[in-house]
Amino acid sequence: MTNQKVKPLTNSQESDFEGLLEEQPLTAAESYQTLLRSLRRKNGFNLLFVRCSPVQADEIIRGISQDLPNKNIQVLQLDSETDNLYEKIVDLPNYTNLNILFVRGLENALLRYEEAESQGYFLSSQSPVYGGTWAGVPKILGYLNLSRERFERQFPFTLVFLLPEFALRYFIRRASDFFDWYSGVYEFPTDKDILEREIRRLVYLDSDLDTYQQFTPQQRQEKLAEIKAYLSDSPSLDPVRASQLWQEKGLIHAMGKEYKQAIASYDQALEIKPDYHDAWTNRGFELHNLGRYEEAIASYDQALEFKPDDHYAWYGRGFALGNLGRYEEAIASYDQALEIKPDDHEAWYGRGFALGNLGRYEEAIASFDQALEIKPDDHEAWYNRGFALGNLGRYEEAIASFDQALEIKPDFHEAWHNRGSALDDLGRYE
Repeated sequence: MTNQKVKPLTNSQESDFEGLLEEQPLTAAESYQTLLRSLRRKNGFNLLFVRCSPVQADEIIRGISQDLPNKNIQVLQLDSETDNLYEKIVDLPNYTNLNILFVRGLENALLRYEEAESQGYFLSSQSPVYGGTWAGVPKILGYLNLSRERFERQFPFTLVFLLPEFALRYFIRRASDFFDWYSGVYEFPTDKDILEREIRRLVYLDSDLDTYQQFTPQQRQEKLAEIKAYLSDSPSLDPVRASQLWQEKGLIHAMGKEYKQAIASYDQALEIKPDYHDAWTNRGFELHNLGRYEEAIASYDQALEFKPDDHYAWYGRGFALGNLGRYEEAIASYDQALEIKPDDHEAWYGRGFALGNLGRYEEAIASFDQALEIKPDDHEAWYNRGFALGNLGRYEEAIASFDQALEIKPDFHEAWHNRGSALDDLGRYE
């Protein structure tokens, strides 16, 4: 997914949006005081829209709760599966006694819609419940368009939508019937120090591939929405930081096996910072995962042009070359990776695999041994070691290697099959 999936506003809508914000060219502190005064005096049904970053949303809720202790305030957190805001509100206990309801996380549902749209799915109001009236509108906004009178009748309190800029633009563009009832729009410019701290958290402290791999689809959408919030809200964002956010977005997509979206994110990072070698390397990995090996090699070559000692790029290049049957070139790339990082067990394994495909079984076994010295529980290395030994007629040793593979992965049917073949070659039919 890229920013291009969000259709641009018309000139008049863009002007209206900019005009709303130009009415309040205030600092974040001044905007807070304006919002506080408004909430202090408002009664009955009102709609307020606050353009802010996720961390500012936390601060706004905390501040308003402290500064208006006599108001009955609740926070409604939406997730990527939310389609009907009205139902979420009426499910709240004692909602009719509220004075202020902060609504957070609507951007998660919007990003889910964007992701689904980019993959050709329909999560919009094109379904029969809308009678085709709101084609191309995310469901949650379609329901709002159709429910505004019911909101006014049913909810005698102020709804405050805390939104990043891209979500606010969605409201203006695709929920204009609902948005037209707004009582105020408040802009909270992001403090540079806060912005730097949050980006460092996203790019360094929270960045963990194992964690990303364990994400549920909902967790993934929420993390992506947070990243997009900072990208869309920060036109003056330092280019290096912007490219890092796009790179992080790509990693999250990749760990969710959303390879095309990952590549699109890496492309955005590289458009900003063409010498970003990590983005080139990761782009190569995702192209590889899609079976586009020639393009993957081209990406690895770009990474190595900017960072010749990137062992990941050398390893990925060797892996892609091996998948193309270019084993001699693959071995040369693995050798480069191992010269930089001698304990890269995956490079040793890949090297052994390529050597085996060339019939150089003794050398292949030596490479697998190196891989297993570093990672003794690599069942694939044990299996391929056994396969190479079998090709040399060393069946007893081959069986021992297959046994090691099966101890680690008992359901490894290829190892069972080749173990049986080795036993057969020894005449041990029972």
